[in-house]
Amino acid sequence: MSEHGPLDAQDLPKVSAVDRLVEQIRDLMAERALQIGDPLPTERELGEMFKSSRNTVREALVVLRAYGLVETRPKVGAVISGGHGEAIRRLFSFHSGISPDSFLDLQGFRRLVEIGVGEHIILHAAEADFDGLEAVNDRLLVAPSVQEAAQADYEFHAAMIALSGNRTTLAAYQLLMPVIVELMEIGKASRPVQANTHQAHREIIAALRSRDRIAYAYLISRHLEFGLRFVSDAAPADRHRGGS
Repeated sequence: MSEHGPLDAQDLPKVSAVDRLVEQIRDLMAERALQIGDPLPTERELGEMFKSSRNTVREALVVLRAYGLVETRPKVGAVISGGHGEAIRRLFSFHSGISPDSFLDLQGFRRLVEIGVGEHIILHAAEADFDGLEAVNDRLLVAPSVQEAAQADYEFHAAMIALSGNRTTLAAYQLLMPVIVELMEIGKASRPVQANTHQAHREIIAALRSRDRIAYAYLISRHLEFGLRFVSDAAPADRHRGGS
């Protein structure tokens, strides 16, 4: 509400044509499951698809390049870029080893997000949604390598966030994927650690199924703090051994 009463349409912040097109292109990337190196439609095609002018399309691509989501290649045009992942890795300085402080900062962000989405999941998710989480979690037990186990771990948490239905929250989590996956690799060379992670995920799903907010928040917090035991003693040379 404003100080003079309820908000009406003219009080709401206006979304520019460029910002709206940026969101539409991001949605297109997700819908088509575009991977690093895949080309986007041409500027003309994007303009026709979204009823946007050539200038608006070009400005939207500038924004996406600034975020590191796309890059321009000669004779190809705009393609999906992996540059944002490297930028985030540099931000957290993981190339020098993961410090306890960096770990706590990242896990603190994840705790805020994952506990936050729990309320929506508890209120709105169906049994089929929880069955889907179980299926994603089971990939962890058959992952043949540390990297694939870490990716399976990440996919479980991303699937849980996707159940919130909030695309902005999921997009923010996905932007941090390279760092989160690298963090999850710590400790995962140990099969017992993978089994422990799988069991922790099952307990989290059980709390969601029973609509138990307190248990869910406790289990998420405990789960996200688990990897600190590996970080505290890990030397930079050992950082790819794998954890949760």
